[in-house]
Amino acid sequence: MKAVILAGGYGSRISEESYWKPKPMVEIGGRPILWHIMKIFSAYGVTDFIICCGYKGYCIKEYFSHYGLYHSDITFDFRKSGKMEIHQHQAEPWRVTLVDTGLDTMTGGRVKRIAPYVGKEPFFLTYGDGVADIDLDRLLAFHRANGKKATMSVVQPEARFGIADIEDGKVKAFREKASADSGWVNGGFFVLEPAVFSYLSGDETVFEQEPLASLAQEGELAAYCHRGFWQCMDTVRDRQKLEELWKAGAPWKIWRA
Repeated sequence: MKAVILAGGYGSRISEESYWKPKPMVEIGGRPILWHIMKIFSAYGVTDFIICCGYKGYCIKEYFSHYGLYHSDITFDFRKSGKMEIHQHQAEPWRVTLVDTGLDTMTGGRVKRIAPYVGKEPFFLTYGDGVADIDLDRLLAFHRANGKKATMSVVQPEARFGIADIEDGKVKAFREKASADSGWVNGGFFVLEPAVFSYLSGDETVFEQEPLASLAQEGELAAYCHRGFWQCMDTVRDRQKLEELWKAGAPWKIWRA
């Protein structure tokens, strides 16, 4: 199966970082969050990626064009016309297709544009700014068992604020808000059948709006409840939190090396 990653948005809510690079290239632990997402898929044997580029997409293309050099020991011998010798080549067994899906194209439009690269088989889809310890094998098995056109992983994000328990107009106690206090939200990590492309009309299509609403209304959208770790990177605060978690062991790091 192929994994499609949406990586073309402006990332305006994290503009302190995205002014210089697309949000998926913002680093956690010295590696772009895009790399972390790809490592999650790779841990489950998914190594064929299609990345939907847009805003500053050249940064992503440059990263992968030099990927082997970034992770290898190299000698440059300028006595011999700048001859380059690679001593230890370390690269992932990935096949990466980078597609320019337009600067202002919406999420659904980006997915529509990569249809020729996907073919007629089901595929994974996720966003280029969220990580999780999700079991992709179980997600895929769940999708196949339900026989729907689309499966969306849903999560209960950690709440930022505490709760005041009120009774008879008086505050009785304060407590931390647990995930169970919040509803289920779109956590990315979809499994989609090729039939979903027919729900995408063009560049202006927002995948999370009419397409998902139509699939849900038709009973063709299954929900896979992921109760483990999940975290998106919308803001600098989120990035800092992910950086701290990485140093502490990274709950999304399901790969060995």
